[in-house]
Amino acid sequence: MNSVEIIEQLSNAPGVSGFEDEVIHAAGKYMGPAFSLEEDRIRNLFIHRTACECIASQKNLPKVMLDAHSDEVGFMIQSVNTSGTLKFLALGGWNPQSISAHAVKIRNTKGKWIKGVVASKPTHFMTPDEIKKPVNIAGMVIDIGATSKKEVTEKFNIRIGAPVVPDVVFSYDSENDLIFGKAFDDRLGCAALLEIMKSHIQNDMAVDVVGVLSSQEELGLRGANISVKKANPDVAIVLEGTPADDTFNTNDFIQAGLRKGPQIRHMDKSVLANPRFVKFAIDIAEKNKIPFQEAVRSSGGTNAGVINLHDRSVPTITLGIPVRYIHSHHGIATMTDFTNTVKWCKQILKNLNRDIIEGF
Repeated sequence: MNSVEIIEQLSNAPGVSGFEDEVIHAAGKYMGPAFSLEEDRIRNLFIHRTACECIASQKNLPKVMLDAHSDEVGFMIQSVNTSGTLKFLALGGWNPQSISAHAVKIRNTKGKWIKGVVASKPTHFMTPDEIKKPVNIAGMVIDIGATSKKEVTEKFNIRIGAPVVPDVVFSYDSENDLIFGKAFDDRLGCAALLEIMKSHIQNDMAVDVVGVLSSQEELGLRGANISVKKANPDVAIVLEGTPADDTFNTNDFIQAGLRKGPQIRHMDKSVLANPRFVKFAIDIAEKNKIPFQEAVRSSGGTNAGVINLHDRSVPTITLGIPVRYIHSHHGIATMTDFTNTVKWCKQILKNLNRDIIEGF
């Protein structure tokens, strides 16, 4: 299986916060028997290459945590209306104006995914004032084609608390190096992590690497609160799908443009990155002629916000693959940016050692 194929499997897998099971299953299947895999009770997945685990314990190597979050933004069914439509709440941050008229899938009590459409009052029945006002989630419903509450619960087997995901299928335009799909925040980070763990961790490295697919990031970095305690790293690298800004910002302010390389964050709302680790990573990129972008963000956050505050502090950097329109049904990214992220992370790991880490 190549990189495009594992991205496709991860992107297509439904996995809103708290329901990441199918994502974790796809990741475990891809890694194979050469890796030890362990899940905890919040659905964090810990990945270690078995041979390296033995060598690391013998050499007492410093530990690097590679982190990517397995959940995606989606919804949860809040109630069922007598008309057969369903009220829902958002899981993660959504712009309400990007939700209406999109297709979704709802998991019923038997594990089957039921198709639906996010609907709001049709224009034909709106007053002139209503047409002018933006529609919020409270004014939307999901329509599965049912005609009564009884039909929803007894025929479609949908209950309150059912998870809902965008109904989107991944596609790859090889001629133009473009990938389209849902959940690139953060299934691209997950795919990069799996690729690094499977193909680029070597026995002669001076660090021990543990990969973690953390759950429930979109609900406030919850999984990482647990996973960092078990991983107990000396340093960490967070791999993310980062929001591209090249379709609405001026050229002077673009910090995450497609085809311009992965992004490294100096800060966002959740973290001020360790400046010595950031400089080390940038020096590595420049030495290896890997294109990259730098960001200073006034909003947003990643698991770095939790990881860097663990114990006596864990120097942490975030490498982001630019994705247009994250936190919506459809994302656009490039395989070139993905590949350069993997290359950059590989070189960082190759050059880390105890003395350098202690200098952070």
